[in-house]
Amino acid sequence: MHDVSPIRAKSGTNQEGASAHNRRVMIEALRLNGALSRADLARATQLTKQAVSNIIEDLERDGLVAALGTVRKGRGQPFTPYRLVPEGAFAIGLQIDRHLTRVVVVDLIGNVIARANAGLPFDEPSEGVAIILALIADVRRELAGLFAQSEPRLVGLGVAMPGPFGLKNSDNKWMMPAWQQFPLVEALAAGTGLNVGLQNDAAACATAERIVGAAHGVDHAVCLYVGYGIAAGLILNGELYSGGNGNAGEVGMALLSPAGPGSTPLEHRASLASLYQHLGLDPTGANLYEKIGELALAEDPKVMDWIKDAARDLRWSVHLIETIFDPQTVILTSSAPEALARRLLDAMQPLLPSIADRPVRRLPRLQLGTTDPWAIAVGAAAEPISRAFDPRFSAILKAG
Repeated sequence: MHDVSPIRAKSGTNQEGASAHNRRVMIEALRLNGALSRADLARATQLTKQAVSNIIEDLERDGLVAALGTVRKGRGQPFTPYRLVPEGAFAIGLQIDRHLTRVVVVDLIGNVIARANAGLPFDEPSEGVAIILALIADVRRELAGLFAQSEPRLVGLGVAMPGPFGLKNSDNKWMMPAWQQFPLVEALAAGTGLNVGLQNDAAACATAERIVGAAHGVDHAVCLYVGYGIAAGLILNGELYSGGNGNAGEVGMALLSPAGPGSTPLEHRASLASLYQHLGLDPTGANLYEKIGELALAEDPKVMDWIKDAARDLRWSVHLIETIFDPQTVILTSSAPEALARRLLDAMQPLLPSIADRPVRRLPRLQLGTTDPWAIAVGAAAEPISRAFDPRFSAILKAG
């Protein structure tokens, strides 16, 4: 008898016509748990063994799943585990920020296969898109050189950029107004021939945490992203929540004093943009990431002053997030170097009292997540993978 510990998976449906949903349930179970046998999959997804066998055979034919060697444990029946094939699918992720762009290619399980980056002209999207399309063409050529049949397995392009989207006062320079008003999705779709999805950078960061970071296997988590601006990526009931207009989690827009004259949004005081301004650094400058990391490691007095003030405001934002969303944990993520993010995390203690301050906790109220500046591009690449392979319960509704 092999291991009977709980397996993370959603329920499949045995009703006729829901095979697309069941395929996605099976792929997600293998992505979350690693190799599983047919019996494991049937038990976890509540599908019949015959339904599981049929789907596994289909996924093998499609090059998405492969069998491992037969396992014998004790006196029980031998069984064959199955795993996802990483090169069964690929996706491209694109990060667009105020002054730079990053492009990555990932495989089905989130491994980064190729990457490229370049500077962007501020608020000149026509020129910027030309730069981006050239980068995407470069990484596609690199991918094709590694995997000859990669193009048919490329499921889409995910784009992440600062939000919020579609607001009335979109001339606010914090919101990249020229890019907001530019037909970005249409231009990228036409230039690449791929399906394109757009989300804000905090949502992409949360997706990256869900795949390979501190939110893996956590059903209720909020990722507080401190970049050039500030936002929160919401993982609720195990799924990314984007809101009615794709703007959920834009906590950086929250005012730190009552609305009216003198009111200040959080991101104007606690974001990396405010740090660059405080230090008199050019955000387009060379080696900015390394320079900030060195200053934080050396406990530069001006950096430590900024950390003290930013931590006070971010401590309040954690209290707000916990009160509204009741997450299992809040994860501080950043495009800043780890040395700065860790000092910021430490300075946020002790946290303000909130409903999350419970006597029994499995996870800390606040923990450090990814500080890799490429995390947003990786999270963006996960969006088309999710769109193609994660369970969509509309499949059940249509079947009914």
